[in-house]
Amino acid sequence: MRKQIVAYIFASKYLHNMEARRDVFQAIADPTRRQIINMLAHETLNLNSIADNFDVSRQAISLHIKILSECGLIIIRKKGRERYCEPSFQPLNEVADWVDQYKGFWQGRLDKMNMLLQEMKKVNKPKQ
Repeated sequence: MRKQIVAYIFASKYLHNMEARRDVFQAIADPTRRQIINMLAHETLNLNSIADNFDVSRQAISLHIKILSECGLIIIRKKGRERYCEPSFQPLNEVADWVDQYKGFWQGRLDKMNMLLQEMKKVNKPKQ
């Protein structure tokens, strides 16, 4: 019985952490978060400065910031009483790698189609 309790505690704690973990794809799925990332790419801003650029509540912006922070796209540093956000673009490499595999696939398909079209032009070229 004791082993079952320990296993349950371990599993529930582990599964809870799994559910709470966010990834970069979730972060960039939202247009507001993409806009925040774009703003921070140009300069480090405090939370109030970020919130001033949106017509939503500061609580909503704080939630977006939390999600961006959890997936590692921004780092929050405390300076005095202010919290400043700065970008961390390393997690975007995962997105770039994912896109590259499809980019390569489609580029290969387009190259094959181009070769086929060139062959068709040669075959259908009117004789003079």
